[in-house]
Amino acid sequence: MFIDRVKIFVKGGDGGAGALSFRREKFVPRGGPDGGNGGRGGNVILEVSRQLNSLQDYRFKHHFPASRGGRGGGSRRHGKDAADIVLQVPPGTLVKDEEGKTIADLVAQGQRLVVAKGGRGGRGNASFKTSTRQTPRFAELGEPGASSWLWLELRLIADVGLLGLPNAGKSTLLSSASAARPKIADYPFTTLEPVLGVVELADDASFVMADLPGLIEGAHEGAGLGLQFLRHIDRTRVLIHVIDAAAGDQHKLWNDYQQVRSELKKYSALLARRPHLIAVNKMDAVTDASEVLAFRQRLVKLRRRTFPISAATGEGVQDLLWAAWRMLEKRKGEPTPQPLPALKVYRGPSSAEPFTIERVEDGFRVSGNQLERLLAMTDITNPEGLAHFQRMLDRWGLNDALARHGAHGGETVRISDVEFLYDPQR
Repeated sequence: MFIDRVKIFVKGGDGGAGALSFRREKFVPRGGPDGGNGGRGGNVILEVSRQLNSLQDYRFKHHFPASRGGRGGGSRRHGKDAADIVLQVPPGTLVKDEEGKTIADLVAQGQRLVVAKGGRGGRGNASFKTSTRQTPRFAELGEPGASSWLWLELRLIADVGLLGLPNAGKSTLLSSASAARPKIADYPFTTLEPVLGVVELADDASFVMADLPGLIEGAHEGAGLGLQFLRHIDRTRVLIHVIDAAAGDQHKLWNDYQQVRSELKKYSALLARRPHLIAVNKMDAVTDASEVLAFRQRLVKLRRRTFPISAATGEGVQDLLWAAWRMLEKRKGEPTPQPLPALKVYRGPSSAEPFTIERVEDGFRVSGNQLERLLAMTDITNPEGLAHFQRMLDRWGLNDALARHGAHGGETVRISDVEFLYDPQR
């Protein structure tokens, strides 16, 4: 089964806790704190691999947590950094957040994106030693790793896309032009998933062609299979519109052509303006050639290039393919979007402010990425660790901010899932 859209949960590994330790060696009086820092948690990384052509690997497994960093040790020993998790995806994968906002477009071989950054290791008590605090009896816990739900959406990378109504002969054309072997039958919707084929015209003339499921009226709204696969022609530079010449008279052929054009415009106005050729297929089965000629003349008035072909017998197919290749060559000089750097880190939404304050029924709720990260790395069961947390809040001006919001003393202040009592005298 062709899987082109999946939702996954990624979580970076938590950082390792710092060590609370003191040197206790014979003949070393007052050795002082020597707790080492914790190790970094593992990252979750997406990497492009040409060996893949679908998102099949994520059909059943959706959760990918990285490992936690190692704990720090005495003698200033640092904890071990955790290994990264590398998830391979095919070229053309769009990465979106849970709301559907595009984070990255992964197209180049080896391109990497860190989608869940591992937390840094907590500092051991040796890191908190100062001239005025020579025996700190607290250490940091590890920073929690980032986590999020992501949508992975595959958009095939092909040079030429075949589109048309069901049973127009697109699969037969692809099999005639390349070594691809899509399913072919005499009933509609035989193509249930995109199929790629490499068309080789000469040593220096080749391109990738994609056969997509047939479009019917309402495809842009989800009718049939159209909406599910329309996105796969977003990256194609040239389109070939395949029409069944034996389907009826010139009016029927014109209506078939306009129906597909209408669905393209409703899906994407930019896609509808993309250069396209028209393959008038099944000429070997036409009973009245004058109707086809009248249809082609109507298209000529619109400056549309038509090619009468028979994909089944091969008649006219080479002329069509060479015309597509020449059109591709003309478009080579056009600017293309530059891919992201080889390694990029997705950090998610964040605020420059360390905290925000919200008045609630029985007190105040304080939130903010920096504040919640500080709390998560504080061992609040340790009095010295809690005192360090309070000092950081004073440095950030939380007490003054609460007073400006009307706090007088005794109110409940919630930070994440922890509650404190506000005391302006502390």
